Amino acid sequence: MTYRFLIYISHTYALPIGLPLQEEIRKRDYEVKWFTELNPPKSYFPENGDLIEHIDDAIKYEPHIVLCITDVVADFLPGLKVQIFHGFLANKHSDAKGHFRIRGLFDLYCTQGPSTTIPFKEIQQKKKHFLVRETGWSKVDPLFKIEEKERRKPTILLSSTFSPKYSWLYNEEVIAEIKRLSKTGEFEFLVVLHPKIAKEKIEIVKKMQHENFKYYDTTDIIPLFRQADIMFSDTTSAITEFILQKKPVVTFRNNKPAPHLINITNPGEIEDAIRKAISYPEELLTNIDAYIHETHPYFDGKSSERVISTCIEVLHAEKPDLAKKPLNLVRRYQLRKKLGYFTLKSYRKPFTLN
Repeated sequence: MTYRFLIYISHTYALPIGLPLQEEIRKRDYEVKWFTELNPPKSYFPENGDLIEHIDDAIKYEPHIVLCITDVVADFLPGLKVQIFHGFLANKHSDAKGHFRIRGLFDLYCTQGPSTTIPFKEIQQKKKHFLVRETGWSKVDPLFKIEEKERRKPTILLSSTFSPKYSWLYNEEVIAEIKRLSKTGEFEFLVVLHPKIAKEKIEIVKKMQHENFKYYDTTDIIPLFRQADIMFSDTTSAITEFILQKKPVVTFRNNKPAPHLINITNPGEIEDAIRKAISYPEELLTNIDAYIHETHPYFDGKSSERVISTCIEVLHAEKPDLAKKPLNLVRRYQLRKKLGYFTLKSYRKPFTLN
């Protein structure tokens, strides 16, 4: 059987999550198209795939499986709705508002590791209207296929969340200290920022560029991971992506500091923390190993393969014990309004698990 997949995205940061999935789908000779309701991601097509620009055409495509790199999905789309997360658990919000928020729109959650699988399964036991399968996360597949690049000096990757509450880019003392360290010539700094970060903050970073300080305007950050010895960041899911390499991360005022991180609260501590991280202390590496085991214990680069196989298996499996999804009339109205979909046209009844 030939399956039709739809990769449903909202923001450009979803592209490196969807591309490994597209590669796996095409490898199996199945059909795959993309859909987004926002304009910025559309400029990346057709270079990255076959884009459906209108919701009517997405419905007519009649996907068997919708891979959602979003928080919400149009409930009136045909097909199995699968949540493919747009980041790791970053602890920026409470469970009720963050990673474990259940919106009643997805049929299947493909989780990244025990730290997400266990909570989602506990919620599933209570709500009973979706399934949970642990597969690993597609975005990090390339991480285990790209070779390390040789470095002429210790290299630090700077990253930041877009939230002003947590971003180090909103602290002038931090910026000044990083600028000072970059000009010593002892270190090389690579910078990549969240696509939604304020433009004025990006301009600050651009103006800091010189021989040992380079800004990269990209959402494909995995290759940069392989060029760096350590990361300096704050509270962002990119920290987890980086740490899967078993490389140290220094965080500035992380929302939930933990033993696998070197967390600091004072800009004056940055240099000492960087030097400690570059030394790869044994106790820190032990803590990193334990964290990885709970977060994403897959190093084979085959998470996309597991996702696609799991989706097809669930699509055909009998599901007698599942409850109906909640009506969520307000959210469904909001989705229709957002997509401009108030048509009375008759399409095939959307897929349901029950």
